[in-house]
Amino acid sequence: MSRAHEILQHVFGYPEFRGEQGAIVDHVAGGDDALVLMPTGGGKSLCYQIPALMRSGTAIVISPLIALMQDQVSALQEAGVAAAYLNSSLTHEAADAVERRWMSGGLDLLYVAPERLLNARTLAQLDHTHENGGIAL
Repeated sequence: MSRAHEILQHVFGYPEFRGEQGAIVDHVAGGDDALVLMPTGGGKSLCYQIPALMRSGTAIVISPLIALMQDQVSALQEAGVAAAYLNSSLTHEAADAVERRWMSGGLDLLYVAPERLLNARTLAQLDHTHENGGIAL
């Protein structure tokens, strides 16, 4: 059984990939880019979540929808995945705690609101993480 399939079953609880998910996961886990077009509920998130768990470092996910970000992070945390988000819903203290966890290598996935990319501190943290090989995807 492949590592991707193990993660699919043991972390996410699905017996098999749907459609082209398996091929996409392998492609992305191999370090290649992918543009994935699927209907709502088609399993797009797994196409980056599983590769993120297969690679070292933190996967950075840019997500414009705060509610979706919160739902996905909550589901990942319930599955035992080290995930968090940075968006305008967090207090300054909560955002600092997420940033400390990220900078210490304690996150597999970090969901970031697009406006955070206008923040000099966030950009510096991304640069630091990249320079130290800490970005998985």
